[in-house]
Amino acid sequence: MGGGGQQTEPAEPGSGKAAGVYTWEEVQKHRSRNDQWLVVNRQVYDISQWVKRHPGGSRVIGHYAGEDATEVFAAFHPDQKFAQKFLKPLLIGDLVATEPNQDANKNAEIIQDFDHLREQTENRGLFQAQPLFFCLHLGHILVLEAVAWLMVSYWGTSWTMTLLCSVLLATAQSQAGWLQHDFGHLSVFKKSKWNHLVHKFIIGHLKGASANWWNHRHFQHHAKPNIFKKDPDINMMDIFVLGNTQPVEYGIKKIKHYPYNYQHQYFFLVAPPLLIPVFYNYNIMKTMITRRDWVDLAWASTYYIRYFYCYVPLYGVFGSLALMMFVRFLESHWFVWVTQMSHLPMEIDHERRQDWLTMQLQATCNIEQSFFNDWFSGHLNFQIEHHLFPRMPRHNYQLVAPQVRQLCEKHGIPYETKTLWRGMVDVFRSLKTSGELWLDAYLHK
Repeated sequence: MGGGGQQTEPAEPGSGKAAGVYTWEEVQKHRSRNDQWLVVNRQVYDISQWVKRHPGGSRVIGHYAGEDATEVFAAFHPDQKFAQKFLKPLLIGDLVATEPNQDANKNAEIIQDFDHLREQTENRGLFQAQPLFFCLHLGHILVLEAVAWLMVSYWGTSWTMTLLCSVLLATAQSQAGWLQHDFGHLSVFKKSKWNHLVHKFIIGHLKGASANWWNHRHFQHHAKPNIFKKDPDINMMDIFVLGNTQPVEYGIKKIKHYPYNYQHQYFFLVAPPLLIPVFYNYNIMKTMITRRDWVDLAWASTYYIRYFYCYVPLYGVFGSLALMMFVRFLESHWFVWVTQMSHLPMEIDHERRQDWLTMQLQATCNIEQSFFNDWFSGHLNFQIEHHLFPRMPRHNYQLVAPQVRQLCEKHGIPYETKTLWRGMVDVFRSLKTSGELWLDAYLHK
């Protein structure tokens, strides 16, 4: 319980009045599904009843139950004073004066230095977007869509024209994916509502997907990257085993849903070709319908109406469906390799409750900067900077990268940059290594 001789019974939820003081030990007791406390700037909040109303989803905030959430709160919220209005009624107390600002395994010096770096980047204006950059990016997506349709409209639907049309549409879809990512992270407009509106337009009308589905999934990934049971991007549904810990655990328990020692081979048949056209498409539609997300469903419907209006006269209903699935197939390869080469070969483990800088650097790496790499990956070749500053406009990542590298060197944290080719090869190598670890544990432990 708390110290300092003050009352430590928590305040009635919704009162907004601090009733006492608490130790980290007391806070850490409240991390179950129905009993969740967290700390922001040394103030203790009971989010148990409010968590389902959290705009970013219940899971992302619940992942920080029982620990300090100050750094992630600053990373995700562009207007912290506005966000504090939601927290105020949940306030139940403060940390004991003798307790440190951070909990458990978090390094106080690293937290302080990174907080100083974040303040410096804000003062340099690196969180301010360049409207022309994003307008040009949207423009080139619309041009690709238009050229793809004009080609088959004027020159026919031969196999050659259809293939070229597919490549252009897949390129447009991939680039629209990176652009919706920018607005989803609130990194373009100063006002969140404008980011949300354009986000729905791009992901809904240009891609036929759901903004809410993306938000609730993607922010979990950013909050706890490469953490089992918290990062949905590494929930492989037992098709793959990842990292160095999970394969051994599965091997010891004699879990063999698939021949994991061959996962580096069947990966090519499962993940790149099927993630978007099968898993994501099904999951997005299911989520919108089961959660009755009629707004996102309406936005997504405009994509399908526009697409079929343009292509059914040229290919017929079944031909248009086949073309759409082939475009998704091509886009899926692009998406999987770009997103996985920065995360899959890195550390993947259970929760260790580390400070923001350490946690993000262990889970991410960069790909070398070049004009092509920037365009090809939507600037996610600067995955480290993106994860540290998720609200920063992507065109500023390379400006903050030298300071991030210096900070990592100061604290002995590896800052890894790879070539594009090595990044892709390391996905294959990491899967092979994990499969070998599983086989060894399965046979000998």
